[in-house]
Amino acid sequence: MTNIGIDIMGGDSAPKVTLEGSAKALPELDKDTRLYLIGPQKVIQEFLESEGLNGDSRLVVVSAEEAIGMDEHPVKALQQKKNSSLAVGFGLLAQKKIDGLASAGNSGAVMVGALNALKPIEGVMRPCVVSAFPQKNDSHNILVDVGINVDAKPEMLQQFARLGEVYSRLVYGVEQPRVGLLNTGEEEGKGSLLYQKAYEILKNTKDITFVGNLEAREFYEDRADVTVCDGFTGNVFLKQAEAFYNLLQYRNIKDPFLEKFNYERYGGTPILGVNGNVVLGHGVSGTTAIANMILATEKVAKAKLSENITKVFKK
Repeated sequence: MTNIGIDIMGGDSAPKVTLEGSAKALPELDKDTRLYLIGPQKVIQEFLESEGLNGDSRLVVVSAEEAIGMDEHPVKALQQKKNSSLAVGFGLLAQKKIDGLASAGNSGAVMVGALNALKPIEGVMRPCVVSAFPQKNDSHNILVDVGINVDAKPEMLQQFARLGEVYSRLVYGVEQPRVGLLNTGEEEGKGSLLYQKAYEILKNTKDITFVGNLEAREFYEDRADVTVCDGFTGNVFLKQAEAFYNLLQYRNIKDPFLEKFNYERYGGTPILGVNGNVVLGHGVSGTTAIANMILATEKVAKAKLSENITKVFKK
């Protein structure tokens, strides 16, 4: 049995959209998966009754009567709102009552909760977040980090490579992921001092398949399965891709491949390097994005991603 928790009060349009997304995800979840709806009990029960889901044994209602707003201070909010849906969700995850937690809520609070309630895996300097980008041949290039570590050290980029490689293997089924370093040119000496040193470290790391520097214009050419960078660069790259997708929609340009850049298809991004499976979604997520965030959390939990990352760092 796999138990997945969803922060019902997380997101710009919660709880309406999170509840609708949960109902949409339910038929797609495996039969042995239970979904914990964490939030105000009365609101959840009324929704389940209206949808005819009140007697579904795969749904578990967990009362949490407080909510953390999108603009609240992450640390203060978690400290002061012990009965918030997010705090209660992290409590369940820390106690191993659920195997994964999904939230489209305050991203800072999600990160603080993951670090404080779950703690980083021993040997991991800093957790990171990843995002999967489609490639021309239908594979994926996993970009890591895409937002947490805006200032990074070369050794951290080496760890990002290991974390991304485990994610690529377990979630996307790549047997031997190729690792690239996002940089301003292919040559070894390119980039800032951070990237030059990171190149040297990655080149001499025996347990990864390092393919060298990767320019942004080659990112979609299936040259790497995992690409590493600092969180500032990764976040700019991610948001530029999202902005370009929105521009194409505005221009009414339709194409099946380009539709793969729609963030709603992926739902959320996992936080790698903490003792638990956490998936962070967009605050603006609609019903489809919430449903896919829940399905992504189930996939990560079934892959026992956090446990397997722990094994890698224990070697």
